[in-house]
Amino acid sequence: MRITRGRDADPFAVLADLGARRINYDRGEVARPDWNFDRHRHVLGFEEPGPPTESGLWSRARALVRDYEFTPPELINAHYRSGTDLAERNMLLEGRFLGLRFLMGVRITALLDERGEERTAWGWSYDTLDGHLERGRVDYAVVKHHSTGEVEFTATSYSQVSPALHPVLRMGWAVFGRRTQLRFYRRIGERLEDLLRYPADAVTVPRRRPVARGWNLTIIDAASG
Repeated sequence: MRITRGRDADPFAVLADLGARRINYDRGEVARPDWNFDRHRHVLGFEEPGPPTESGLWSRARALVRDYEFTPPELINAHYRSGTDLAERNMLLEGRFLGLRFLMGVRITALLDERGEERTAWGWSYDTLDGHLERGRVDYAVVKHHSTGEVEFTATSYSQVSPALHPVLRMGWAVFGRRTQLRFYRRIGERLEDLLRYPADAVTVPRRRPVARGWNLTIIDAASG
């Protein structure tokens, strides 16, 4: 395991390296009881019944989910190169756990675009890459139910701690990791709802921090150990 502290940690270099990394699990491995399975649902509000409108709640939520703006900054910041297509995009997640910052790679591997008579759903999924604290997949979706106008945000996932993780960190994860994970899923719904309270044309909506050189980061990379 490689641990780098201070200004030698370069997020740009880690982000550039993600293209060469592989998904760190095989889907044939995924089964209870060794994996956690979760589905979290957060009602964002209501708009007029029927399909989504261009400037309605569903469309605004979709734009925020598309850009991964819903992550709670106290837990996760997501970084990726602007201008890249959403499909197969590599993202660098900067997470906080046990007082450390972790840089973890994920790759978008699937898109959802469902337009039916009863509902409209849009979203995307990512899988974890070599070096991530965990192994698994998360599916995010914004759904509008046409009959009621209800708009919801869902996160469906399966995961387990990476077997490559250092034993000391595995102990910490066993005590605090699951609690932090469930807190993250609760907070993303709250964060998205908070962002949607801003007017559609607001220019002061708090956005994700851009990657900047010189951050004082701790990189703990399970892929190297």
